[in-house]
Amino acid sequence: MNSRLHSFKISLRNETVKKLLFFLLAALCVSPFISSPLALASGFFIAVFIGNPFEKHLHRYIHLLLQVSIVGLGFSLQLDEAMQAGKTGFQLTIVSILSVMVLGYLLGKLFRIEKPLSYLISAGTAICGGSAIAAVSPIIKPDNKQISLALAIVFTLNSMALFIYPALGHAFHLSQEQFGLWCAVGIHDTSSVVGAANKYGNEALHVATTVKLARALWIIPVSVFTMFIFKTKGSSIKIPWFIGLFILAILAGTYIPFFHTLGQPIASISKSGLNLTLFLIGSTLSLSTLQSINFRSLAFAVILWIAISIGSLLYIIRYI
Repeated sequence: MNSRLHSFKISLRNETVKKLLFFLLAALCVSPFISSPLALASGFFIAVFIGNPFEKHLHRYIHLLLQVSIVGLGFSLQLDEAMQAGKTGFQLTIVSILSVMVLGYLLGKLFRIEKPLSYLISAGTAICGGSAIAAVSPIIKPDNKQISLALAIVFTLNSMALFIYPALGHAFHLSQEQFGLWCAVGIHDTSSVVGAANKYGNEALHVATTVKLARALWIIPVSVFTMFIFKTKGSSIKIPWFIGLFILAILAGTYIPFFHTLGQPIASISKSGLNLTLFLIGSTLSLSTLQSINFRSLAFAVILWIAISIGSLLYIIRYI
């Protein structure tokens, strides 16, 4: 028995076997048989038990694939639907961002978290996870350890949200619109937002994607505010330009008959692309990354996440 297990471990160390298993699971994730949470779990399985043979090269492609997939979803949206979703989530977006940033400042003082780290986690929780962390990092100039820790915490909570949010959505009998709005406000990263919403339903996916991308535009004013708070000069602001392409895709799907006809097929391909994105994200996680998270920073982030999740849920149930 021990010899067989030893032989199995040796075979998994073989680079050719690793690549074959990686491509096999990746192919399964773009099929209709694998849900978004399972796609993420499959990637994590690769990272922990087999080893990702492409880890060094994936990061540059993950964001590109996510952006292309989101733009593709725009072709299946009608302009009036997108405007209604954006209007519904506007007030909640403003209140939630301000609340999280203020609460993050106060909790950071209470937990004695380093100011750059607490700000990174707060911005990631308030706006759009890793993208917000990447946007404010050049401004506040944290060290690499603080950036890595903030990203590790956000990605860990995102992974949990993919499983927790759909289950709670059904438990509270949330409508498609309510759940999509809750995802856009309560989950950090865009990838996990669309993954959880996609599992819940098409309407939830449309609402979540539109509101989350509108929310992501708040990177710009928050970055300007950050430059003022940290008194940094000459820092650049990263603008999420692909959101403009998403808006153009909505306009094309609404007013151009050719794209209106192809909207649903493009959306189906885009959903497969999102599943593949989650698989790739999962495959870049590792036990060493998770072990780098300390208790105080994790507790700080979890309290922020619970606060925005419960607060937005109560608002949505009452007013939406």
